[in-house]
Amino acid sequence: MARRRKLQEESGGGNWLTTYGDMVTLLLTFFVFLFSFSSIDVQKFQKMLLSFQGALGVLPGGKTVQENGGVFGGMEHQDAGESKRTTINIQEVAQSLKLYLKQEGLERQTVVRVDQRGITVSISDQLLFETGRTDMKPEGKRVLFKLAQQLKDVVPTLSVEGHTDSVPLRGGPLKNNWGLAALRASTVASYLQESGGIDPRKIQAVSYGAFRPIVPNDTPEHRALNRRVDLVILSQYPK
Repeated sequence: MARRRKLQEESGGGNWLTTYGDMVTLLLTFFVFLFSFSSIDVQKFQKMLLSFQGALGVLPGGKTVQENGGVFGGMEHQDAGESKRTTINIQEVAQSLKLYLKQEGLERQTVVRVDQRGITVSISDQLLFETGRTDMKPEGKRVLFKLAQQLKDVVPTLSVEGHTDSVPLRGGPLKNNWGLAALRASTVASYLQESGGIDPRKIQAVSYGAFRPIVPNDTPEHRALNRRVDLVILSQYPK
């Protein structure tokens, strides 16, 4: 009887090795699983991310904008039906615009700057419009046409923004600066689309009236600087 009990104890003593082996196998599988995440194909992951962004896009057409190396590194956009991507280097586009405006002798009537939003080309209202008017001068049309030729193939979204000074309007069909800035912005946007060839789906027109001055409205010179139309090449689609 004692011998049988001893044999039973000896035969059951190795069961813990089986359990231990199973546990080690599971741990090994778990760590291999974790390692597979750390070795993920970056390009495949980016493609997956882009397709996800397209599914949640806020603009029609399924376009997305991806920044390379930060806001100033570049912009990338792609139509849903296109296999070819266009990469835009913001600094290069800004330099090209500055060079063109310098060659045209428009340095005193325009300003090009790069910021968080993208590239802004500020154009004095004196170049585009007569005082209090919303129909463009021939010289303004010529400048806008040439700008459109540089922008139409690279711009993801263009915001045309009208600004005025703080002096109230007197007489005329427009009641206030909101209306003046709105009509000027829409006039410029329409021209860029109809004559300049920019895709209308990429353009928006905005009026800020007198409420986004770049300098105080305390002198005639400062008020002249605030009367402008901004062409903003947005680095991201507006939400």
